[in-house]
Formats: sequence, structure tokens, C-alpha cells
Amino acid sequence: MAATGGCVAFSTVVRSCQLTPPPSSGNLRPNPSQRQFAVSSESQFTTTVRGETKRTFGENGIFKEKHKEEAREGVTKERQKNPYELELERNESDEDRSRKSLKDYFEESKDLIRSEGGGGGGPPRWFSPLDCGSRLDDSPLLLCLPGIDGVGLGLIMHHQSLGEIFDIWCLHIPVKDRTSFTDLVKLVEQTVRSENCHSPNRPIYLVGESLGACLALAVAVRNPDIDLSLILANPGTSFEKSQLQPLIPLLGIIPVQYQLSLSYMLSSMTGDPLRMTMDKVMKGLTLQQTAEGLLKDVAAMSSYVYVLANILPEDTLLWKLKMLKSASAFANSRLHAVKAQTLLLTSGRDQLLPSEDEGKRLHRALPKCEIRRFNDNGHYLFLLSPIVQEDGVDLVTVIKGASFYRRGKCRDYVFDYIPPTPSEFKNICESNRLFMRATSPVMLSTLEDGKIVKGLAGIPSEGPVLFIGYHMLLGYELVPMVMNILLERNILMRGMAHPMMFMRKKEGNLPELSSFDTYRIMGAVPVSGTNLYKLLSSKAHVLLYPGGLREACHRKGEQYKLIWPEQSEFVRMAARFGAKIVPFGVAGEDDFGEIVFDYDDQMKIPFVKDFIKSLSEEADTVRSGLNSEVNQDIHSPVVLPKFPGRFYYYFGKPIETEGRMSELRDKDNAHELYMQVKSEVEKCLAFLQEKRESDPYRNLLARLAYQSTHGFDSEVPTFEL
Repeated sequence: MAATGGCVAFSTVVRSCQLTPPPSSGNLRPNPSQRQFAVSSESQFTTTVRGETKRTFGENGIFKEKHKEEAREGVTKERQKNPYELELERNESDEDRSRKSLKDYFEESKDLIRSEGGGGGGPPRWFSPLDCGSRLDDSPLLLCLPGIDGVGLGLIMHHQSLGEIFDIWCLHIPVKDRTSFTDLVKLVEQTVRSENCHSPNRPIYLVGESLGACLALAVAVRNPDIDLSLILANPGTSFEKSQLQPLIPLLGIIPVQYQLSLSYMLSSMTGDPLRMTMDKVMKGLTLQQTAEGLLKDVAAMSSYVYVLANILPEDTLLWKLKMLKSASAFANSRLHAVKAQTLLLTSGRDQLLPSEDEGKRLHRALPKCEIRRFNDNGHYLFLLSPIVQEDGVDLVTVIKGASFYRRGKCRDYVFDYIPPTPSEFKNICESNRLFMRATSPVMLSTLEDGKIVKGLAGIPSEGPVLFIGYHMLLGYELVPMVMNILLERNILMRGMAHPMMFMRKKEGNLPELSSFDTYRIMGAVPVSGTNLYKLLSSKAHVLLYPGGLREACHRKGEQYKLIWPEQSEFVRMAARFGAKIVPFGVAGEDDFGEIVFDYDDQMKIPFVKDFIKSLSEEADTVRSGLNSEVNQDIHSPVVLPKFPGRFYYYFGKPIETEGRMSELRDKDNAHELYMQVKSEVEKCLAFLQEKRESDPYRNLLARLAYQSTHGFDSEVPTFEL
């Protein structure tokens, strides 16, 4: 960590290095030879924290956990299970106990304030939380810029997860410090320039909330040539329109007791009490349990009011509000000059700032900006009370979902990808629980000797593997397939997806990019030859649909028809890396819905035709140079739902390409293998359509009747093989 002062230990939770105020001359270019890291001289701060668990990711994207103590004592049989299965079996109360809360924020803030002493603690300084632990190699730097509280612990609930992929430094502004906003900008700028000089290829993330967001924007404006990525939560750029604005003259004239202002801010922090109560009731808790829980949480937070009084005494609150006003004006006057990539996070229930409307304004004003909206959250996105713990925002999940994580100059969807953690996967499972129950997927695969078996034992464990199959109507088959393969085989399928899920040429009527965050978390990448090359070279399990959007949005009467381009697109690439090609089919779409208004029907209506053309202009096309048979404008067919049936998956025998690279360089040989794969997919489809006729549990009612007697988590039988 770049620093100009001596090391100072704040508490047992951080290691820190004091920074002297920036020079007024504005000459901030550092000398790289003077760069030094902030480490305490006391040995207890240099020991590794959270050493008992270290996460690693295999070449094929398989998630692994290595427990050091178990390695010494012998790994138990349970730990050999798939970590994603183990997470689904975990008790939620165990997870809650290991998660930091608002109480931890208060406790550690108290320690920081106590360490400042009676003299105010000196100038602002950086510290690195020890609970971040070890991280990935070449991790980017993340600078946490505090909000109006100035403590620097705003990300305390995220330190552990962020610390696995970032090098985290937090800025602490002592209570008595009166450094101006301009000097704070220079201070952060000094660190940014120093670190960029030392590691010019490492991106620097600036994460700021309210006042910190204005600080991040100001630094980005002054350093357009440095590789910065901004994450702005409820930016203070809307201060002039906020409810905080009238407090400045009030605090300047009337000696308001700090309890009033703190009560106001505390109520804003905890959110809407009525909504919280209703949420508890809707989740099955009795009114008595809900009331007891609310009283317990409010009592716990009330005991920390004195800590808030120390963080924001009346004179400090007035100073911070005035600083926020000047920061807002400074940032707003220079928005046009911000060139950095930006991720906006806005709350729908922010009672301090009009963040929802401000997010829309900034989204239009900033050129490289994406937005994520959290409609049910209050101002403090990263600091939530125990009452609304379940509604918390996981910053790492948001970053991964937005594909906002990178370790180099450019975003690499393949090599910068971080697989989902078991807890992230558990949340995705929970959100798709009803769909999984409704589809009750049947999984079949083929062993090397050609035997068809129930389950996924026939899928190769070692990559590279290329799954080639039929794309069901609207891609309904994706969720059950990807989830079951990950659960049963601990294999993550990296899907090749349409570019509209990742980027837009212009804003319009397509669904927001946030609609596709789950796909990106689960490993989807934009379909391209370059990304396929990278995935196969890294021995990944890759999912590719030659029919693409045209097959997923097929016309009436085209169910189970393969609509593939004439020339082979993937054969020679697979042979280059010796990938196994696994053909597969999936059946069941006709038991869930029927197309009643397809693309041909829609193009006959002039205003609908114009709307479809405008949608297609918002995103890149995949096969612009091929014939119209496989090209497809972006649209959505109108589907009439049916009483749910069942989904069936059949993975055929893997086709080897290893050692055939020379043979498949010949165009005719490559085309022959291409047609063989297509034929195998058609056979899989025909097999499933025939066998499902003998499934006694194809109908949803039959499955519900079975589960009512055997348990709703029991596996429902299917046809005999």
C-alpha cells in the first residue's frame, strides 16, 4: 500500500498505515521506489486469517474447497461430497451465525474511534481488513471510499467474499478530521497514481456510497488515463434534491440534540418497519414471533446509539453535510468528463436521497454505465440490520452478475470468470424451486460401452467437452440441465449465449441487462469463435447450440426440428483441442405450451414488424453473413400455456476428436462429422419422444400424487429403459 507515514495499529480487526495530508501544490506524481505496504509491526496482524478454508477452481470450472485442518486430521467422508450439495443441506441458522451483521459494524467502529484517542486521531488513512484473508493471484485493487459516516467499514459484511477476489483498502476519516473534499480527492488520487505506477496493468476499483461515490467520480474525472472501474451505491450527486439539504441551515442555527438527527438516520438505515413486519409474516412467522424479533433487533440497535453519536456528533454531522453539498456540486459539474466504466447500484426505498431517479439520470449521463436496481432496499445497501438480513445485497454476486470483474485492461469473459459459490448456487436453486418441481426433469446418459443409464454418469468428467444439442422453445431446458449437472457431477457448463445478454449497441426496449445476471453468474459467455477457443483451451465443459436463437424462437410446427447452418462451425475447433463432443436432446416443450402467434404472424402486422426490427438493432447479430434460414430477428413468440408435463434429457455417447485434427482439416471430413453429430442429436430427440409415452408420471397430477405419499423431495420414477 502506498503511504507516506508510519504504520499504526487500530484494532485487532485491521492493519493500517497513516497517510499525511496531500501537498497543496497538486504535484502528486509518486516515486515508485518509495512504495511501501501497510503492515503492522505486531506479529498478530501479519498472520493469515481464515486459514482454515481456501477456495480453488479447477481447469474445467469445478469448484473445490480445501480444508487445512481436515487435511491434517484426515478428510471425512462427508467432505468428499459435492460442495454444492453440501450447501443445499446446510441449516440456514449456521450460515447466519457466520455472517457479519450491523452489530459487528458498530463494535468495530467503536474500536476504530477508541483508537483515535482524544486528539481526533490525525489525518485520513488507509487500512486493510484482516478478515479479507487470502485472494486470487493478480487480484485487482479495490479502494473503499466511505459515506457520510467516514468510518471506512461500510463493506464489513462483504470483506470476506470481496477479499477472495480483490486487494481491499478502506479509507478511514477520523471523527475530528476536517480535511476538505478537494484534499480528500487529492489524497485518493495520490494512492491511485502510486498504485497505477507500480502495477500499470492492474485495474483499480473505486467503491463509494453517497459521499464516497462523489469522491470516486471526482478522482475518475481527474485521471482519465488510469484504468478505473467505479461502483457507486446511491450516489450523493442528488444531494440538492434530498431530505438532508434542509438540515444544514437548521444545524447551523439551532442547537439540535444529536439524538434527533441520529434517530432520523437510524430509521432510514433500518428501512420500512411496516414492510419488514409484513415480510416476516409472509415467511410463515407468527405475529408474536415477529413482534419479539423486531423488539429484540430494535433494542440491540438502540444500545449502539452512543456509538453513532461518536461517529456523527453534531459538529461532525454539519461538516459532513456541507462537504456532501460541495462534493455533489463538484461531481455534477464534471460528469461529462467521466470516462471510467461504471456500475450504479440504486435503492428503491432510500429515505435519505432520491437515489432511484438519480440512478436513471446518471445512467443516461455516464457513457460506460450499467445499473442495478434494488427496489426493496433502503439507503445503506451494504449495511443492513438483522431485521432485513435476508434482503441483503451481496456485492460480489452483483459484480459477477454484471460481468464487472476483470484482472487486466480488457474484460475477458472466460479467464476473468469466477464460478458461483455454493451459497450463490443455493440462492439460484431457491429462486427456481417451483420450476424444477413443475418440470421434474429426467436425466439419461450413455456410458462408453453404449449402455443408456439413468443419471449423468455417462458425461465425461475431464474436459474439454463440447455439448451440442437442441435448443428448446425459449430456452426453458437450460435451468434444470445446468443445475442438475452441477449438483450430480460437480461440473459447470459454460454456455455460449447471444450477445444481447452482455452488451447493447443502444438503449431501447430489450430487457435490462440485469435480467440475464443469473446466466452470467452460472458461466455464460458471448458466443464467438474466440471465446470457444479460450474455453476449450482451458479444458472447460462448453454448451453450444448450433440452432441458437432461431431454434429457441421457432415457428409453429417446428418443435424438435434442428435448424442448423449448412457448414460445420465447431468440428475443427473441437478437434484442435481433442474435445469430446456430447450430442444431446431434450423433450417436453409441447407439454408446457403451444405457439399461437409466431414470427411469421407478427411480421404481417406493420407496427409489430417495426418493433421487432428496432429490437434487433439494439444488439449485435451472431451470423450476419449466413442465409436467412438460420438468422433470426429478436422477438418473442406468443405461447399458450398448457397443464405442465415433464422435461426429459438424453445425453448420447461422447464422440472422440482427439488425434483427428489432421483428418478433420479436410472440409469434407469435417462436414461428415458435423452431420454425424446432427444425426445423433435427432436420434436423442426421437428416443425421448418415444419413451416418454410410457412414463406413468408424465403428468403433473400423477407426480404430485406420488410425492404426497413418498415426500415432496423424493425423486419421481419414470419409464423403464
